[in-house]
Amino acid sequence: MKSSLAKVLHPLCGKPMVSHAIEAARGVSDATPILVVGRGADHVRAVVGEQARYAVQEQRLGTGHAVLQARSSLAGESDVVLVTYSDMPLLRTKTLQRLVEHHCRTIPALTMLTVVQDDARGFGRVLRDTSGAVVAIVEEVDATPEQLSIRELNSGTFCFDADWLWSHLDQIPLSAKGEYYLTDLVGMAVAKGKRVEALATDDVSDALGINTRVHLAEAEAVMRQRINERWMLSGVTIIDPATTYIESGVTLGPDTVVCPNTCLEGETSIGAECRIGPNTVIRDTTLGNGCIVFASVVEGARLDDGADVGPFGHLRKGAHLAAGVHMGNFGEVKNSYLGPGTKMGHFSYVGDTTTGPGVNIGAGTITCNYDGEHKHRTEIKEGAFIGSDTMLVAPVKVGKGAKTGAGSVVTRDVPPGSVVVGVPARIRSDDSKEKE
Repeated sequence: MKSSLAKVLHPLCGKPMVSHAIEAARGVSDATPILVVGRGADHVRAVVGEQARYAVQEQRLGTGHAVLQARSSLAGESDVVLVTYSDMPLLRTKTLQRLVEHHCRTIPALTMLTVVQDDARGFGRVLRDTSGAVVAIVEEVDATPEQLSIRELNSGTFCFDADWLWSHLDQIPLSAKGEYYLTDLVGMAVAKGKRVEALATDDVSDALGINTRVHLAEAEAVMRQRINERWMLSGVTIIDPATTYIESGVTLGPDTVVCPNTCLEGETSIGAECRIGPNTVIRDTTLGNGCIVFASVVEGARLDDGADVGPFGHLRKGAHLAAGVHMGNFGEVKNSYLGPGTKMGHFSYVGDTTTGPGVNIGAGTITCNYDGEHKHRTEIKEGAFIGSDTMLVAPVKVGKGAKTGAGSVVTRDVPPGSVVVGVPARIRSDDSKEKE
């Protein structure tokens, strides 16, 4: 990977590849899986946390040696042991379940998951005798030219009879490379008259292992396609799947439409009958039903039913738009609540603010919430009207039904129902009002 980051921590559709592998394994059994860690173990533990138990491989002496590190934790715990890999994040629970079910039905010493394809990607070749029985696996580096032409490949995923596995792991011979290959157990079982089963996956992408960033991009494309297809089959319209990026932690409601060039990231939840995009990024955000987000960026925010944003809006962390709020073009909201039905037309910034329902925020309004050292809050009460180019210098309150004139700089609280104008803003007296 040519990276300071451990390979299995490289992200794939929003999660480290190791998390995808663990999720797939956890779907097969109630038991918490053992994750064998080596280089970068502390970083891996920090990310994976309690999703797995851990065994440490101090020396990198091959796959057989890696599994051996789990023996003390797993021996006697179950009758069957499933071995899979953290750099195969496309391997799905349903494929692993098929493998385990086949093993439990046929009761061999071991069952291997194979894949038939032209691109070997470094996998070992599956050797069979004239009757079709599996007799061995030959690693690519050790294969003859004739063996290299074999298209049935060992994916590296195995299901073992537990007692047989634990009693034979430490009998694996040391390879010329100085490693103990788990795949050698196939030949050892055959030599002792034990049966070896092979089950081919019905989706070759399951066995896509990652060793380079080229492989990572290939896996990303496959997983993104799977995610998009799942949502389309669940009632979501994705106009152009090729330009739509939906991460694995995202949820969408039926009859929502996702337009081209849209990225939905993190723990984002989108309700029913929404319209998202085009040219939109939404991250770690909750949208209610019937929301519209058009050509905007939304991060760590919440939109209640019927709220709409954009084009070119930016909702930052802590922004909460209540039901029916309209936020127009080139607006920005941070750590603020806009009450139901509030309108924020365009070219405005609202930060550290609470508004009541039915507030109008005119073009060019800015809440001046930072004095260089501290953040301060602004409160705008129900039905207030904030004129264009108003500066609200926090901390400040605008009362219910109050109004600010265009270009006002508000430095003091505005009483309910009053009108303030000027720099600094002052209450307009009755006799200064223009007659209609």
